[in-house]
Amino acid sequence: MALTLHHYDPADFETLYSIDRACYPRGIAYSRSMLRQFLEMAGADCLVARTGERAESAVAGFIVADAEGAEAHIITIDVLEPHRRAGVGTALLRAIERRLAARGVRRVELETATSNAAAVAFWEHHGYRKTGMLRGYYLGRFDAWKMRKTLAASGPEQPA
Repeated sequence: MALTLHHYDPADFETLYSIDRACYPRGIAYSRSMLRQFLEMAGADCLVARTGERAESAVAGFIVADAEGAEAHIITIDVLEPHRRAGVGTALLRAIERRLAARGVRRVELETATSNAAAVAFWEHHGYRKTGMLRGYYLGRFDAWKMRKTLAASGPEQPA
């Protein structure tokens, strides 16, 4: 599958919102206003994966991160079911990590559901380690792992 990564374009917002709703259950998926707030934060960076080289190619997934100084937080990574285990998530993650490192970020944190074995395995495969458990993180009922990775120093930012 041909895959290209693009910077977020506000014209993609409704598509990203729909993907988030397809990837996460009600109550955990972001509301429109919350997703828009994350995308508009001063330190936000969002990359969109498309299944072809053209701007109108279908969106397969996206990643949103927020950075301030040497610290960053991955807010979400969403990949549609038909594109999972095809390298989309890995491509998004590697590209955002390169971009964050080029901005001087040295540590990236995230949260993921303790019950989501596939997600935990994905993050651990990419060097993230559990640093603690957040009880009731999702909806006050579901626990999450707090995970962290230290990034290597990077040179100038490379395009996605």
